[in-house]
Amino acid sequence: MDGVDEETRAARAWFEGLRDRICAAFEAIERENGSDAVFGYTPWQRIDPSGVPGGGGTRGLMKGSVFEKVGVNVSTVGGTLEGDFARTIHGAGEDPRFTATGISLVAHMANPHAPAVHMNTRFLSTTKRWFGGGADLNPPLPYAADTADFHAALRRACDAHAPVGDYPRFSEWAEEYFFIPHRGVPRGAGGIFYDHLPADGDAFQPAFAFTRAVGEAFLAIYPEIVRRRLATPFTPEDERRMLAWRGRYAEFNLVHDRGTLFGLKTGGNIDAILMSLPPRAIWE
Repeated sequence: MDGVDEETRAARAWFEGLRDRICAAFEAIERENGSDAVFGYTPWQRIDPSGVPGGGGTRGLMKGSVFEKVGVNVSTVGGTLEGDFARTIHGAGEDPRFTATGISLVAHMANPHAPAVHMNTRFLSTTKRWFGGGADLNPPLPYAADTADFHAALRRACDAHAPVGDYPRFSEWAEEYFFIPHRGVPRGAGGIFYDHLPADGDAFQPAFAFTRAVGEAFLAIYPEIVRRRLATPFTPEDERRMLAWRGRYAEFNLVHDRGTLFGLKTGGNIDAILMSLPPRAIWE
């Protein structure tokens, strides 16, 4: 794809490297539990509405005995945003040209006691340049210790990069964003969410360093939480609660999630965009 500058290439390389390490960590958990499940990778290409190549990405997907379904996607796209949608994107109201690169992960677990999770970080360039993303824990059957440890890891990442990393603000932002308004309930146990973190000029390196810290924090804490819960016995009622919770999760991602909308509006790969949907769910 033409027009990818040095900073976008640096962000893309980091996201791809993080993807590789996360996938290796998840595959290791599967092997520890007697499964030979591995990620399958499917590349995809995008055509910009102008008719020229508009980048693409790689969809990674694994279905195992611990991770019932986990997707880890990396994409780098660019071109021209269309019509009214361009005016909804930071810095694209007057000039609709853009580039975007990012990693997106969603894991749905086989054991209801092991929490599902979402993590996404991204770098976008319009007439403005910024990072965004975050991570949130989504347990069907919450454990206070898991929630506390997950938040503590993200707090440490924020505090190490203050004032760019602002845990109180980003944690509150996650509570507001990861909320299902038509149900009046939170999507999960929270985490952090941030967007439009300035990355123009000298602001790039501090914002990029913080975004890397978020990825490292996720990689350090989430496999630990999975290992502590994956062998917990569960009942049919526990599984029913998990499947009903997944229905709520799907509602949020289809109705309210900005990343889903951005992918659909910019001609992304449908399977990659909708990899966040659970493999099984019920509505009650």
